[in-house]
Amino acid sequence: MRKMNIRTLTSVGLLSTLSYLLMLLNFPIPPFPSFLMIDFSDIPALIAAIIFGPLAGIMVELVKNVIDFFMTGSPTGVPVGHLANFVAGITFILPVYYVYKKFESKKGLTFALVVGTLFMAMMMSVLNYYIILPAYTLFLNAPAMSAPETKQMVVSAILPFNIVKGVLMATLFMLIYSRIHVWMRKQAAAL
Repeated sequence: MRKMNIRTLTSVGLLSTLSYLLMLLNFPIPPFPSFLMIDFSDIPALIAAIIFGPLAGIMVELVKNVIDFFMTGSPTGVPVGHLANFVAGITFILPVYYVYKKFESKKGLTFALVVGTLFMAMMMSVLNYYIILPAYTLFLNAPAMSAPETKQMVVSAILPFNIVKGVLMATLFMLIYSRIHVWMRKQAAAL
């Protein structure tokens, strides 16, 4: 991993701020439950990872979620949703980063975004089943969901939602990347 210098830290700070602002522009998409919100805040983290390395992308994800927790709080009092968002972000950007670095082409990036989307969707399904949904019911003092109810929620809502979210993020990222890929390469080369 590249050493973090002042330029990198400044860029991570700016990308974290942009990521936080994009996080505020979240919206539900039918037919998914309203608590599942789409936002494009992982795109600045992905840009940070590709230019500065995976640690920079993780830092953008972390800072974004910490700022959001302190600014908006959490309905549970515990940052369950923020931790879920952080994990979803890193399970998307890290596979994209590592696969893209193996191929470093437009086709390679497209393949990397597909891999990142599928990895995020699978990991978030498992984590929602075993950790996130039970944590929400625990901290909200809601009745615990039975195993079949939890499985139904994961299969019918969580998994397809994360696939849709990944496809939307990948599409938007490819549109942005086509405009700034030369600049991103120059930034990465300047390190």
